[in-house]
This record gives sequence, C-alpha cells and structure tokens, in this order.
Amino acid sequence: MRTLILLLSFFAATATAGESLIVLKDRLGKNQVVAQCSVCHSLDYITMHASILNRAGWEKTVGKMINVMGAPINDADKRIIIDYLAQNYGK
Repeated sequence: MRTLILLLSFFAATATAGESLIVLKDRLGKNQVVAQCSVCHSLDYITMHASILNRAGWEKTVGKMINVMGAPINDADKRIIIDYLAQNYGK
C-alpha cells in the first residue's frame, strides 16, 4: 500500500477539481499532501480553506481526517502535512 501511495505522489503533482487545475506550491511536504489528501478528496479543499485556516485550524482539520475519517497517516507525515499546509496555505 505504501508503495502505491508513493507512486501516486510521484505521478500526481497536480489534481483536478471540476474544470480547474489545482497546482499546489512546490515546497517541502507537497508530495505527502498530494499522496495522502488526494486519496479521499480534491486538492481544491486546500486552496479553498487557505484564507480561513491558520496552523491551529490545519492541525484540527488534519486530526479530524485521521481520527474521524480514518485517513491512514502516520505521525511523521502528519507533522509534515500540517507544516506544509500552515506555511503555504495558512492565514
């Protein structure tokens, strides 16, 4: 399963949502975000929430994805994902 996720992150540098092409900022952590988050939802969720979520908001959101929705994200990737989102898509 981990190999599949890594392959998806390698090939999925972008994701689409409707007619729009979603291209995330190319920074440390992008691969984990693409691999983990796009499995369940479009990456436009990230850009849509960028203006309203700060670090605490992203921590709560990622925690909900893991604890409530069952996203299989380990602690190391969780920290990387939260850091990426807060630094690049936080208010």
